[in-house]
Amino acid sequence: MTAWSRAARARGERIAFVPTMGALHAGHVALLAEGRRRGDRLALSIFVNPTQFGPQEDLARYPRDLPGDLAKAAGAGTDVAFVPEVADMYPAGFQTTIEVKELSRGLDGVSRPGHFAGVATVVAKLFNVVQPDLAIFGEKDFQQLAVVRRLVADLAMGIEIVGLPTVREPDGLAMSSRNAYLSAGERARALSLSRALFAARDRAAAGERDGKTLVDGARALLDVDRLDYLELVDAATLAPVADVAGPAALLVAAVIGRTRLIDNVRIGA
Repeated sequence: MTAWSRAARARGERIAFVPTMGALHAGHVALLAEGRRRGDRLALSIFVNPTQFGPQEDLARYPRDLPGDLAKAAGAGTDVAFVPEVADMYPAGFQTTIEVKELSRGLDGVSRPGHFAGVATVVAKLFNVVQPDLAIFGEKDFQQLAVVRRLVADLAMGIEIVGLPTVREPDGLAMSSRNAYLSAGERARALSLSRALFAARDRAAAGERDGKTLVDGARALLDVDRLDYLELVDAATLAPVADVAGPAALLVAAVIGRTRLIDNVRIGA
C-alpha cells in the first residue's frame, strides 16, 4: 500500500482516502465519489478495527461483505483497496495508543469507554500506511470527525480532512452499516431518531434558543429501548451548551432492540 502511494506521489498525483469498516452503503459511495472528485488517485481501506469495540459490543457480528464492498468501490472509481488483517495492523508486541483527550470525554466517550483511543490509533496508522493528501469522513459520526480533525492538527500530519453531510434514506433514517441488524418493526421505530432531531432543528430555525426546550422536545419524540445520550453541544468543541448562541449540533445515541444507532443535526448559524 505504501509503495503504491509513494509511486503516485512521485508522479505528482494527489491521493484521496476513504477509511471504512466495510459493509459499504450509499453513504460510503458518496464519500468515494467526493474523493474521486478531489483527488487524482482514490484509496479505500476496509478494516473492522477491534480496538474500537468494547467487550460487550458487536465486533463478532459486525456485517462483512468483502466481495460486495469491492464491487461498490470499483463502481465508484476506487483505484486501490487496502484490506489488512488484524495481525497486520496490530502485530505481536503492539503497545502504542493515541488519545485525543478532551474531545473523547463526553457523548460516545462515556457510553463506549476506550472507543476513541481505538479510533485515533487506527486512523493514525492508516494515515501512515496510505499517506494520503486528503481523507474523507461522514458527519454522521460527528464526534469521530472532530477527534480526527484534532488528531491531524495536533500531530502536524498535513492531511486535509473533509467532512460530508450525513446521507439518509428517503424516509430520513441515517444510513449506517448497522441498519442491517434492524427488523422491520425496529427500523420503523428507528425513524424516531431523525424525526426528533429534525423537529428540534425546525424549532430552532423558528427562533427557539433554549437548549433544554429543544432537547426535551426531541426526547419526547424518541421511541427507543435505551437512550445513551441526547445532547446539544458546541459544533466545534463538543462542549455542552445551554442555549443556541452560535453553531451547535444536537447528537443522539440510542439502542433499538439490540442495535445501537447514532445521528445528529446541526443547529444554529
